[in-house]
Amino acid sequence: MPNPRLAARYAKSLIDLALEKGELESVYNDMLFLQSVCKSSKEFVSFLKSPVVKSDKKEKVLDAVTAGNIGVITSSFNKLLIKKGREDVLPEIIPAFIQQYKDYKGIYIVKLTTATPVSEEVKNNILDKVRSGTVIKNIELNAEVDEKLIGGFVLEAAGQLVDASILYDLNTVKKQFQNNDFIYKIR
Repeated sequence: MPNPRLAARYAKSLIDLALEKGELESVYNDMLFLQSVCKSSKEFVSFLKSPVVKSDKKEKVLDAVTAGNIGVITSSFNKLLIKKGREDVLPEIIPAFIQQYKDYKGIYIVKLTTATPVSEEVKNNILDKVRSGTVIKNIELNAEVDEKLIGGFVLEAAGQLVDASILYDLNTVKKQFQNNDFIYKIR
């Protein structure tokens, strides 16, 4: 059962430890590696969450999967999770850690959704516009393609949404026809 509060607490503890040891960037890279492992292997996540598999077996498999790819702090943290019987929360701790890291560093995520893939030049122009129009300076751009937009783009940044898509315009016209705005104005 998902427990975001527990995941956030463990992530906060790991960030505090990494800051204390001066290894924040290293632990962040470890978490990115673990995130890629969890995303690429649903079986691995199911294995971690399985109550049937013994903790010593989970520790051996986790060590084998991460050998040479993560640092001492992250490895010790994983062992602590297994010792406490909380290894099933690791797939939730990882995104919580990454989000807390970005909050700590002041990195904002900007999501750009377009109907077709856009060039790096267009992405850079959009980032420049966001930087000049807001106080946001550290930006991580996540670009996605959604053909349902037909054309234009949708931009989400710092709780703001800019929908300049053809789909939005078509839905607006559709609502106007459903409300009969044009008929009332003629009479």
